[in-house]
Amino acid sequence: MKNKTINPTGSQWNILRQICNFIPPQEVSKIARITGAEDKSRTFKPWSHVVSLVYAQLTHSIGLNDLCDSLQLHSGPLSSVRGATAPSRNGLSNANRERPAEMAEQLFWRVKEHLGQQLPGFVAGRNANPTLFSQNLGDGCD
Repeated sequence: MKNKTINPTGSQWNILRQICNFIPPQEVSKIARITGAEDKSRTFKPWSHVVSLVYAQLTHSIGLNDLCDSLQLHSGPLSSVRGATAPSRNGLSNANRERPAEMAEQLFWRVKEHLGQQLPGFVAGRNANPTLFSQNLGDGCD
């Protein structure tokens, strides 16, 4: 038999898509309306902004040019993440400057609350029962 190298995450898009799937579908739009970020968006929607910022963290982007160039280059796979679009440099810079930071903060707390309802061990912290957490996730030892 040949030795096969299994690489389940051959692309950062798999991980990005998985992280974005943890965010409830309409939550970003709802928070953007509440915080006023929706009013400050024309073509670069709040969902695309969130996806761009998550991508920046995952890829350890050096700066705005690095992030925008990478997202433009991979605009096809990016659109498969709930229709996200790649930002222009000016669009991302303007969004970072004009949109309220409360949007990101509220999104964080809502996603944490959502995950806490799905998996109570996720938000319990280090003192949580690890067997409870692995049972909820499925430890893969079937």
